[in-house]
Amino acid sequence: MPLRTERFKASGGVTLAADVGGSIGEPPVVLLHGGGQTRYSWGRAAADLARRGHHVISLDLRGHGESDWAAGADYSIDAFVADLDAVVATLESAPVLIGASLGGATALVAAGELRGDFAQALVLVDVVPRMEAEGVGHIRDFMRANLHGFASVDEAADAVARYLPDRPRPASNEGLMKNLREHADGRLYWHWDPAFQTGPIRIQPDAMTARMEAAARRIGVPTLLVRGKASNVVSDEGARRLLDLIPQAQYVDVEGAGHMVAGDRNDAFNEAIEDFLAALA
Repeated sequence: MPLRTERFKASGGVTLAADVGGSIGEPPVVLLHGGGQTRYSWGRAAADLARRGHHVISLDLRGHGESDWAAGADYSIDAFVADLDAVVATLESAPVLIGASLGGATALVAAGELRGDFAQALVLVDVVPRMEAEGVGHIRDFMRANLHGFASVDEAADAVARYLPDRPRPASNEGLMKNLREHADGRLYWHWDPAFQTGPIRIQPDAMTARMEAAARRIGVPTLLVRGKASNVVSDEGARRLLDLIPQAQYVDVEGAGHMVAGDRNDAFNEAIEDFLAALA
């Protein structure tokens, strides 16, 4: 069954776009991508999960992809959590939340702070409360560069290659167009609101660490941390700290993957997720 595009009313009048697969009544799974990405960052994961009998909702976060940009540039963690709460409220049962980076932080805070039956299980993809400042800064620098866009998709591909020098360059740049949009000036821009990085309401790192740790202590559902073994964002120490906070959590290190685990090793990522979900069933 192919994925279909649906839209969800979220908080503050924002509408979120999503790829949806499977049928209502099947076990729900909500996928939340990282900052500066779109729902297409999951590769084959959403379609594979739908084929395996899950009701899959792969969201574009506010300000990203085909979702609305936030009025007043509200990209606070509270806004992302409220959006997720609105989507989960449409489901017949508590979902498994699978979140990468910003999406994982959103899922963790929501599962730890909202009602106890908010999530059936939690999968955190290369995100923990105590992340490495150098790796986070590397991501931030990439997102703040090229705010004036690109003259061509090849120029955008060059920027990605500089950011991810260890990832093999694809034979075609066609897939990259899913993360770009053409503006009236004819230039190509990343498919997210620049105010996510430059606006007045943003996530503050120190406060976020404390909030995520407090939320983690309240997580009582099965949890899986999927880390890219070559990640410069989540260290071994950061992973161990999360396991101390969530004693029932499992931990998978994906060989040959960095922070973009699903993009670097989609096969190994999907296998880890499917094994975890099979054990839940």
